[in-house]
Amino acid sequence: MEEQSFVSKLRRKKPYLKLMPRHIQRSHAGKSVIRSRVEHVFIEQKSQIELFVRTVGITRVTMKIGLANIVYSMHRSLFWERISASA
Repeated sequence: MEEQSFVSKLRRKKPYLKLMPRHIQRSHAGKSVIRSRVEHVFIEQKSQIELFVRTVGITRVTMKIGLANIVYSMHRSLFWERISASA
């Protein structure tokens, strides 16, 4: 990863019986914000759209997840249209 200048997005474990260093705490806080936004989308797809992927082949999986993302985006846009119309 370092050779190709990628940055790890994984969290580090807290040292046993020690305080977490301050710079790692700040790093974890930023990663948690991203994770909460992404997990919110997955929970929405899993519960309301009832996304369950059980297909053979990466092409079918990609298509099914892509369609679920389009449906989610349409739901969100309709939600924001209703909010802006009522305000």
